Amino acid sequence: MTYEPKNYDHLLGTPGFSDQLLKNHFTLYQGYVTNTNKIIDLMMSMVKEGKAGTPEFAEIKRRFGWEFNGMRLHEYYFSNMSKTKKTFNKNSKLAKALMQQFNTYENWESAFKAVGAMRGIGWVILVYDPQGKKFFNLWVNEHDLGHCAGTIPLLILDVFEHAYMIDYGLKKADYINAFFNSIDWDEVNKRFEAIK
Repeated sequence: MTYEPKNYDHLLGTPGFSDQLLKNHFTLYQGYVTNTNKIIDLMMSMVKEGKAGTPEFAEIKRRFGWEFNGMRLHEYYFSNMSKTKKTFNKNSKLAKALMQQFNTYENWESAFKAVGAMRGIGWVILVYDPQGKKFFNLWVNEHDLGHCAGTIPLLILDVFEHAYMIDYGLKKADYINAFFNSIDWDEVNKRFEAIK
C-alpha cells in the first residue's frame, strides 16, 4: 500500500494565512508522504534480502517515525483547519469534558496557547487519554518524540517555523491567534466523539 498525499487546496484563502505560506506547507507535507513511502519500500526490500538485523536497517527504521509522524501530524493539522470561522460549541461533549477538567474554555485555550508560545519548534497537540479520562496539551518537539502512548490527538497546531515565518516572522503569538480563528471545531468534536 502506498500513501497518497491529501489535497488541502480548499484551505487557500484562509484568513491569516497567505496562499504562499499554505502552498509551501502543502509541498513540505507532500515530501513527508513521499519519504514515508520510500522508507517503507526500502525496509521491506531489506527484510526480504535478510538485512533486517543490520545497522543500516536500524537507522532507516529510526527515521521512519520522523517521516510517518510528519505526514500524519500535517494531515491532522490541515484537517482541523477551516477557511471559514467555526465557533467553539460550549454545549458539545468535548466542551463539557474540557470545562470539567479546566473549569472554563478560556483556561484551556490559554494553557494551549502558552504551550504553543514556548521557545522551540514542534507541535502542540490536545490529546485525550481514554484510560485516565484526561486531556493534555502536549509539546511534541520532534515528530517522533514526545507523544504519550495511548492518547488520541484531537487538535494539532504546527509550531515549526515553516508554519508561520513567511506571514508572521517572529510573531508566533499572532500566528497562534490566526490559527485559533481557523480551527474547524466540527472536526475536533468529531475526533472526540469517535472515542469509544
